[in-house]
Amino acid sequence: MAQGKYSRVDGRKSSSYCSTVSIVVFVVFCLVGIWTFMSSIVPVQNSDLTSEEAVRQVKQMVTEKDLRQFKDISGGLLEDSTNGDGNTRNDQNIVEKESGNTMNENEEEVVIKESSDSEQTESEERLGENKSESVEDEKKSETKESQEGTKQEDKVQSQTLEEIIEKNQDKHSKNNAAENNMEIQANDQGSDEVFPTGAQSELLNETTTQDGAWSTQAKESQNEKESQQSSLTKNQSGYSWKLCNVTAGPDYIPCLDNWQAIRKLPGMGHYEHRERHCPDEAPTCLVPLPEGYRSPVKWPKSREKIWYYNVPHTKLAEVKGHQNWVKVTGEYLSFPGGGTQFINGALHYIDFIQKSLPAIAWGKRSRVILDVGCGVASFGGFLFERDVLSMSFAPKDEHEAQVQFALERGIPAIISVMGTKRLPFPSAVFDLIHCARCRVPWHIEGGKLLLELNRVLRPGGYFVWSATPVYRKNSEDVGIWKAMSKLTKSMCWDLVMIGKDKLDGVSAAIYRKPTSNECYEKRPQNEPPLCKESDDPNAAWNVPMQACMHKVPVNASERGSRWPEQWPLRLEKPPYWFNSQVGVYGKVAPEDFTADYKHWKNVVSHSYLNGMGIIWSSVRNVMDMNAVYGGFAAALKGLKVWVMNVVPIDSPDTLPIIYERGLFGMYHDWCQSFNTYPRSYDLLHADHLFSSLKKRCNLKAVVAEVDRILRPEGKLIVRDNVETIGEIENMAKSLHWEIRLIYSNANEGLLCVQKTMWRPTEAETIMSAIA
Repeated sequence: MAQGKYSRVDGRKSSSYCSTVSIVVFVVFCLVGIWTFMSSIVPVQNSDLTSEEAVRQVKQMVTEKDLRQFKDISGGLLEDSTNGDGNTRNDQNIVEKESGNTMNENEEEVVIKESSDSEQTESEERLGENKSESVEDEKKSETKESQEGTKQEDKVQSQTLEEIIEKNQDKHSKNNAAENNMEIQANDQGSDEVFPTGAQSELLNETTTQDGAWSTQAKESQNEKESQQSSLTKNQSGYSWKLCNVTAGPDYIPCLDNWQAIRKLPGMGHYEHRERHCPDEAPTCLVPLPEGYRSPVKWPKSREKIWYYNVPHTKLAEVKGHQNWVKVTGEYLSFPGGGTQFINGALHYIDFIQKSLPAIAWGKRSRVILDVGCGVASFGGFLFERDVLSMSFAPKDEHEAQVQFALERGIPAIISVMGTKRLPFPSAVFDLIHCARCRVPWHIEGGKLLLELNRVLRPGGYFVWSATPVYRKNSEDVGIWKAMSKLTKSMCWDLVMIGKDKLDGVSAAIYRKPTSNECYEKRPQNEPPLCKESDDPNAAWNVPMQACMHKVPVNASERGSRWPEQWPLRLEKPPYWFNSQVGVYGKVAPEDFTADYKHWKNVVSHSYLNGMGIIWSSVRNVMDMNAVYGGFAAALKGLKVWVMNVVPIDSPDTLPIIYERGLFGMYHDWCQSFNTYPRSYDLLHADHLFSSLKKRCNLKAVVAEVDRILRPEGKLIVRDNVETIGEIENMAKSLHWEIRLIYSNANEGLLCVQKTMWRPTEAETIMSAIA
């Protein structure tokens, strides 16, 4: 008799009826298990929910805790404030997070580190992997008995959403740990970042979970995200870029390499050809990189050596190599720390000056100095060890790339010349001015150039002159010394002493500017003449030099009537001449100053240091493009950085306050190029700058200038209204820059981007820059 299809299995007999019932029960049981498992992953509220929407909901749940930390809490820095120029930035009410209330989810958006698209794809892939593993487990369970299947079902059900999320987070946190430059530090207590609108402030919390396991993504609105996309994340097109085809190549400085204007100059006897001659239209092209460019050597090693191919110029090494300026050493340019006047090292020379006149008190009384004709700025580079800031400058001349060397080394420097126009600094701000064989003819034309130094030197400040006329006895040097002695005496400068350094074989004459007008009034002749009362000593942008002297302030309430507090007390204390006048943000000046400083301390300590993914050990040269009181620079005091504080020419003139604090900076018009070489700064900071520039500048040209002066891998931090943030972000994307962080709330935004090595292939010839 033929055997039926059901046979003995493992010694047990099966009946057709029992087998059929078992299979039906097993299939139903599996279907129930699958439904239960899927519902545990995605709580389905809509039967038409797509798999993409399910992934999005999981993603939202994963980061809900992290994103809550970005919501604002109430706070105010500068309530009902107005800029000093009378323009109120924004007096819109700020959404506050009150007890029991949360912000409308369509009012803010956060994007941190990389683009959300790639992160979302990665998250979807991981979720798909988990689903595939679950299906395989279920298939295997069909080969087992119902009891074993029950155990497997229980195991699957016990795999909760939290475990899936934890698995994904652990995997992603390992990837983040491998990318140190993309990591944002954690703080489980949370921190408040002051987020100004100009009229009020918001507090922005930018901390992460304790283990840092969170993904880059924008906070999505649960109701409208599909149909409404923020302007911050729109990938708008319309920006194209070309390389600058110019004679200067990778060293192009638009306002100094305008050969079209230089050729039209009537003369060059007063170094007019070294001064600024900006093209009629600011260029929008990008400066090429030097071949072989690489990330700069970090400070403090950069003070001793830099990569040769970053500044591939050897002329200075050939001309000044025997004077210990710079040497070519393999793939590096090395700087022994010497100079023409201090061949045994800058530190020895610095100590020599201090011993000659202890009253100079480096880093206490003398905090901010001006170094004229700085060479490669070794003097300023080693003064950091004495807690002194040195504003070094030299022209772009036949001594090829001296200022570029200084900036690549991580030493403050700008390109400038003692020519026909005033230096871009206010009056009476430098504690000391230094000139070591700078070869400036101070004594000619009524002493016009030395009188310009007198304008910017603080009453009671020192002028240190260690040039050959001080100690050499040839006829030319003796003649210059006699002319200088006559000039300085008529200027009422007191020759305090002449120090002699036997080791270096040099001497330094140290003069002191008067602190009263008594000497001026007793002079037998008014020569050099006193300036007219109508002459503003603080007017410095494109103002011709005058061969005259301004009176010394003597009223106790006037700036310059007494010396500032010693460093570092002067950094935090409002200037003594701040009285009842209204500050930039509308409060009484001392309160305005204190609130601004508190604001930036909060921003830096709670956000910039921990919440932006910036590795500050790689940051050395910093620029605040709209400095106001210098609060941002003051808040960075504890870091090994220096900050160039720029006060735009159409902003309230707060630069004297910055110097009073023991910081430095200069005036500038951001519709033009800055007096520095390309690739000069590691970090640029722009607080509500670009929105004001849009009114009178080509914003694309401004961004091209930002690209020019920012080093590859350098960061740009922008705080501005949402519309402007969107424009800057779109241009940054078109430049192939990395978007590190975006934050928006109401009409205010924060953007952090990182420049890359990308350069376009198509070139644009700038005719004004062809020699």
